[in-house]
Amino acid sequence: MAPAGRGQRRRPGAEPGDLFSAAAAERLSTRAPLATRLRPGTLDEVVGQRHLVAPGAAFRVLVEDDRLTSAVLWGPPGTGKTTLALVVAAVTAKAFVPLSATSAGVADVRSVVDEARQRLGEQGRGTILFIDEVHRFNRTQQDALLPSVESGLVVFIGATTENPFFSVNAPLLSRSTLWRLEPLSDGELNEVLTRALDEEGASVTEEARRRLVAVSDGDARALLGTLEIALALAGDATVGLDHVEGGRAGRLVHQGDDAHYDQVSALIKSVRGSDADAGLYWLARMLAGGEDPRFIARRLVILASEDVGLADPMALVVADAAARAVEFVGLPEAQLALAEAVVYLAAAPKSNRVTVALGRAQQDVERAGRAEVPAHLRDSHYPGAARLGHGEGYRYPHDDPEGWVEQAYRPPEAAGHVYYEPSAHGAEAEVARRLHTERPDGEDRPGRRRRP
Repeated sequence: MAPAGRGQRRRPGAEPGDLFSAAAAERLSTRAPLATRLRPGTLDEVVGQRHLVAPGAAFRVLVEDDRLTSAVLWGPPGTGKTTLALVVAAVTAKAFVPLSATSAGVADVRSVVDEARQRLGEQGRGTILFIDEVHRFNRTQQDALLPSVESGLVVFIGATTENPFFSVNAPLLSRSTLWRLEPLSDGELNEVLTRALDEEGASVTEEARRRLVAVSDGDARALLGTLEIALALAGDATVGLDHVEGGRAGRLVHQGDDAHYDQVSALIKSVRGSDADAGLYWLARMLAGGEDPRFIARRLVILASEDVGLADPMALVVADAAARAVEFVGLPEAQLALAEAVVYLAAAPKSNRVTVALGRAQQDVERAGRAEVPAHLRDSHYPGAARLGHGEGYRYPHDDPEGWVEQAYRPPEAAGHVYYEPSAHGAEAEVARRLHTERPDGEDRPGRRRRP
């Protein structure tokens, strides 16, 4: 983002000679939010996204030659998606029609397509349809757009903060060029801040400047929004750290679906890799982003079973206790229980042998199909079961002095297959010792041989 001076450009909608529109545009130039007033009007004014807007960059060449085809602009908030679309609107010879996915429906899409067809037939002029927040368009709405995009009747430009591979129909995405926008660097945010301060005739302390940049997290709109409130709090004085803190009160870090899945993946992989500090970092990031603590707790319970397993049986107990604390105590106090679980799970010895064992058993179930329960293992407690042979030949282990008897517990289709092979990690070494305890005659218990 970058300023261009208040009222220096004619804004879309203010046609020459239209006094009412011109007056409205003039008033908006002073009353609109700071981020809107400073929105760049040309590619040269855009701060950041040099891979798209630098001289010779593919996106810039296509825009300047008015040859941009259907596109999806994907990036975090405040990185310039809408700005780039409006730059396209300013230079294209095509009609530029904006729609918001939050309010438009299938009927609106069809109306735009019909108008585009009429415009092309009568004027020979193409149409660009810009859909902001396109991830909010459902499948039916996107499908209604697809034929006109495929035929070239409409050039589609969609802007989204969410991963388009999750939220945009594959056929529509395959007919569009994906342009990814990156968060602004600290240097680029400082440039935006400097331009904004020049525009407002204001100043900030160095401490306040550093804080403004740090809390914006690559989002120019968030920086300008916080600055605008800080300026109001400061009045005619220099903006200080306390004004910045007041300006950001109540603001939430954006956490889209993409960040949601990426950050929980980073959390799980950090804990699995026994890096407690990394686990705490990602936990803090997710909580700062407004992540549901119950979701985090569920993932830690799963991790305790999947990645720690019987190497430390207490891991599941600790993770479950943290999940219960989230329900019972709630935030902010429950974050301590989550942090304790993260550290405990990271420090615990790791084993996925139970996970592997279950997978092997499931493969046998799939291969064996409807394998019957052996007669001696069937329920024999109801009247008539004995006449069916249920329970016949079953040996009760507690009747044996060892508490163990040799007998088959699986159908023939799965007999002899070893699923669970304990590791030597942590408490699982003791589990291995128990399962492999030798009989008095010196022979291993049946079924403990290597998996074929």
